Parts: sequence; structure tokens; C-alpha cells
Amino acid sequence: MWTQARLRGFSLEDVVRWMAAGPARVAGVAGKGEIAVGLDADFAVFAPDDAYVVDTGRLHHRNPVSAYQGRALAGVVRQTWLRGHRITGADPTGMLLSRGER
Repeated sequence: MWTQARLRGFSLEDVVRWMAAGPARVAGVAGKGEIAVGLDADFAVFAPDDAYVVDTGRLHHRNPVSAYQGRALAGVVRQTWLRGHRITGADPTGMLLSRGER
């Protein structure tokens, strides 16, 4: 998303609004979609000027293929935080959220 958004002149703030604030609002999920006092501290440490080449062998998902295989993409997630705790990927964590729940 970031690769194409920035090529079209959009800001990182635009992408955050599209990918976090907007979906949380539409889905009615409380405590998500923005960083503010009293809300869940869910965020990613993102290096927007770094780049990487997609290698499906290194992706962490079930699907063994990607339309982006071999493509250079802009932006690299350096860390992920869920409810104020750094996620390492070593242990599954999280919970299913329903509309209006927190």
C-alpha cells in the first residue's frame, strides 16, 4: 500500500487513516485505529524510506505464493506492538474483536 500511495503523492498519514482509523470506525471496534490516551497501544514502528524485495519463502503466512514475489517495495516494519506489548512472533497472541467490544 505504501509503495503505491507515495508514488501517487499521498502521505503516510493518509495510509494510516485508510488502513487503521477508517476500518476501526467502520467496523465499530472500540479502542482501535488511533493512538490516544486510554486506547489500546497498537502500532508498528515503520521505516518508510527503507525497501525490500518480496521473497515468499520468508513471508509469515499460510499462502505459499504472492503476487508481489520478486518486487521491490517501499517501507519496512521494524517492530509491531499490540496493547502496549512488543510482538516477536514467537508466541501467538491476540483476541477476536467484535463490533463495539474492547
